Amino acid sequence: MIEKSLLPSESDVRFFEKNGYWLAGKLVDDERLERLREAMDQVYAGQFETGVAPWDGGWKPGDDPAKLRKTNNTHWANATLRQLATDPTLGAIAARLMRTEEVRLWHDQLLYKPGGGQAAATHSGNIGWHQDSHYWQCTVYELITAWVALGDVTQDNGCMQVVPGSHRWGLLDGSDFFNTDLEALKASIEGQSGRKFDLVPCELKAGQVSFHHCLTVHGSGPNRTDSPRRSHVIHLQPSHAYYIGGTASDEHMNVTLLRQLGGNSGDLFRGKHWPVLSPPPGD
Repeated sequence: MIEKSLLPSESDVRFFEKNGYWLAGKLVDDERLERLREAMDQVYAGQFETGVAPWDGGWKPGDDPAKLRKTNNTHWANATLRQLATDPTLGAIAARLMRTEEVRLWHDQLLYKPGGGQAAATHSGNIGWHQDSHYWQCTVYELITAWVALGDVTQDNGCMQVVPGSHRWGLLDGSDFFNTDLEALKASIEGQSGRKFDLVPCELKAGQVSFHHCLTVHGSGPNRTDSPRRSHVIHLQPSHAYYIGGTASDEHMNVTLLRQLGGNSGDLFRGKHWPVLSPPPGD
């Protein structure tokens, strides 16, 4: 069921189109949040209730628990996470923001930024300034990300920060999720783009969701609290997203999955790996 009170107004959509981000209301109630945090802990403990592990290559059981954890396609492993990753209200919000009818999952990921306290190192847990499309050059530059806070997210625990309007700068070189030197990366991107960063922190209450365009520059600083910063990040694609072969992202997992299904450059990302969240009218 779609929670219509959370859908963006036309004014909200225009704000998103101008700024490249938008903060929605509380999608997830407290009871569901607790189940999601438990599901996150199960995945990190290697307990996959479906019998299927997340995509290989991200943080996994046995890796350093004090480091930033990024684990892709966790909806494969846990039904509670899959329910959120395919939530119809998320799809309906994204459909309005992208001005499209059908919305499909691109992929999801869990992010866990451990708490380092006030003594946390300057670079500890930083996520470098980047555009999601830097890693998704294998498809259209029109995707959107829903960032679901599984606990309160503030500047103290390293909330995401965005550069408003940067989604209109085009694809930039030097984007790097894993570069923890935020100041050096900022200077590099400012020099390349000829534009100055005007950062806006996306502080969220537990259960609230932010949305950003795939070309919006964003990142985050260290977690200086004693508790982890938890989120479930859900990347979404419009109905016309297709595989663009021969790019720097040709080895992205979704390209691998599409090829396994017999897909080639020019084919839409359709099939079991990309379920529909918001179907077009009549479906």
